[in-house]
Amino acid sequence: MPLTTLDPKTALIVIDLQKGIVGLPTAHPTGPVVSKSARLASTFRQAALPVVLVNVTGGAPGRAEQSRRLTDLPPDWADLVPELDRQPTDILISKRTWGAFMHTDLEAQLRALEVSQVVLTGIATSIGVESTARQAYELGFNVSFAIDAMTDLNAEAHVNSIERIFPRMGERGSTDELIAMLASSSR
Repeated sequence: MPLTTLDPKTALIVIDLQKGIVGLPTAHPTGPVVSKSARLASTFRQAALPVVLVNVTGGAPGRAEQSRRLTDLPPDWADLVPELDRQPTDILISKRTWGAFMHTDLEAQLRALEVSQVVLTGIATSIGVESTARQAYELGFNVSFAIDAMTDLNAEAHVNSIERIFPRMGERGSTDELIAMLASSSR
């Protein structure tokens, strides 16, 4: 997997690691996804780089054959998992669509910080992560994926995103590779 570099102004975007999502049945256990995303968030904070924590609070209004209606949810459904250790410097984006850029001020906040690259983690690989990656790529951001810090509700969809879609939008790597790159760039 050809992870080549991290731009000096790179932001971490963590997708939908919230109480209502991490409890869903997924292709891989969510514990490692959460812990690796938390490690990346801590490392980005230590490097004084932006950390964006995204949660989903509803759904897009359109009709679909397999839509999930997000009604009658528990009050803490959209709460971020505590392992992410949200800090006052983190950017919180609450979305109602699959991608984190649509109908939010995420692009404006990243542009104000002169961010040129984003690293993505989270759930679900083929939905929130992929949609956010597509939007970031189309907006001109360099995109990297921490592929061991994401999972999907469907194993085949996860593999399709990782192997077929992500290489067309960015570079893939592991959490450890990304942390090593951050460590070497901050020396």
